Amino acid sequence: MDGYGMQSDTTVMVVDDISANRFAMGAVLRRAGHGVVPVASAGEALIELDVRLRAGALPDVALVDVGLPDMSGFELCRRVKARPSTAALPVVHFSAMPVDAGDRCRGLDAGADAYLTVPAEPSEIEAVVRAAVRGARRRTAAEALAHRLTLLSEAIVAVQTARRPAELAEAAAAGAARLTGTPAVVFIAGSDGELYRGSSRSTLPLPDAAAHEAAARLILRLARGRRLGHNGVHTSVVPASLWPPGFFRPGVREDARLVLASAQEGRTRVCIATPARQDALPATPLRGAGNCATSHNAPADDRRPTAALTTPALPAERLAQATALAAEPLLMYQAERDIALTLQHSFLPQPHRLPDLPGVDLVVRYVPASRQTEIGGDFYAALRTDEGVLTAVGDVVGHSLDAATVMVEMRHALRAHCVEESDPAVLAGRLDRMLQHYHPDVTATVCLALVDSATGRVRIANAGHIPPLIVRGGGVAEYARVSGPLLGLGLDRPEPSELVLSREDRLLMVTDGLIETRGVDLATSMEQLRTAAADAPSGLDAFCDTLLGCFGRGREDDIAMLALRLG
Repeated sequence: MDGYGMQSDTTVMVVDDISANRFAMGAVLRRAGHGVVPVASAGEALIELDVRLRAGALPDVALVDVGLPDMSGFELCRRVKARPSTAALPVVHFSAMPVDAGDRCRGLDAGADAYLTVPAEPSEIEAVVRAAVRGARRRTAAEALAHRLTLLSEAIVAVQTARRPAELAEAAAAGAARLTGTPAVVFIAGSDGELYRGSSRSTLPLPDAAAHEAAARLILRLARGRRLGHNGVHTSVVPASLWPPGFFRPGVREDARLVLASAQEGRTRVCIATPARQDALPATPLRGAGNCATSHNAPADDRRPTAALTTPALPAERLAQATALAAEPLLMYQAERDIALTLQHSFLPQPHRLPDLPGVDLVVRYVPASRQTEIGGDFYAALRTDEGVLTAVGDVVGHSLDAATVMVEMRHALRAHCVEESDPAVLAGRLDRMLQHYHPDVTATVCLALVDSATGRVRIANAGHIPPLIVRGGGVAEYARVSGPLLGLGLDRPEPSELVLSREDRLLMVTDGLIETRGVDLATSMEQLRTAAADAPSGLDAFCDTLLGCFGRGREDDIAMLALRLG
């Protein structure tokens, strides 16, 4: 290494048609410790560059005489810089002939890095070579860094737009693979022990569940026993004897580089695992590695310390930080969603748990849009009262734990009020006041129907909901003419509507999740439901299942459905 901190094994291509000049220039460079590639013409220089390019050994700098016989040094420089594979090669023009400022400008315009007048002092030649190589290396490093930062920003955008923990882990793994150029696996662990995994090897077989569990145990043990740095990140290398095989290459054991990160509160831990085979960064012992080795029953000679890096934050570490920060709210939402599902499912009676309602046959369906969708406030109820059977279908506006909680409160309030009051309009008014008092920012829709099974008389109150659909025995379907404002607004309510059911008629009450389609007018969807219901089978179970088959596929909202007929 010379006094300027540059390695002395720099290779210099000298392009000059005069052999004595090539020898003299080469001698100066060899004395300075550089390798020399002498070339006699521009054409020979281009051929030599192609050969070295295929071998992966381009020279570090080219010294080019401007007065070559087959083409000028300026043209040679222009051709070298025009090829993407050699554009980064620094070129220094030189000439033994007097040149003016215009010639030097021509060289710089062609892409040259410097101009040297010969003969020159050996120290000047060495200094020019050093400066050209140093500048090229800095440009290459800057370009590589810019490329990595671009990949990092793209990966962080993908991480921040993930909507579920599993999707987040996959996005982080894909981003880490692009940053490192190697396969990557990501583990996300929440405070309650839940674990999500993602891999960049989507098209290749992954290790079995036992290998995933072994890797997860190792990661959690490292995370529990380690205080992360001030930036919430710690990088360590786990030897192949401790890391399960197959994560990076099928069936292959290899050292794994683990980047551990946590969110600010420290409740969520993220680990990005990549193979360490290409990493040459210095390492220091990691305390506590012996426990990990023991837990995995590694041979005694393989129980070497795990290595920890103390280098500044790298792009993979930044990605781990971003993933941890994005995981925290997603996992909190996942926990909130599980609570809401528990509330929703525990307080909506399943078909086999419906109460025995004298004089009516009743079928209900509740279909969540999917396990990944947000929680809604859809509900149904079927209650016995002194004046008949009270049925209700409703929907609290919103998709959250709050919506599910308000839904439960409304069902309980309805059950409590109908002990002494069964008039649908009165009950709708009381639910309206309850929302105004306890949840002034919440609105809801509900349709209430009181059925007298002895006479078939039905009284209906509607609060902003889809009206009940009456399917007559002759295959004619029509919506009940009933309307009213949303609950929670404190508006006056109209008197309930009345109709009479015969023994062959069916009454259908649904939430808008069954038929509402983005971009389609609700009136059009209601008409499609009316037509389909008129042709549906007469049995209540087959009736509901047919309508679900027609309208319930791929919905973005939950579906509540209640159908009854006189028994």
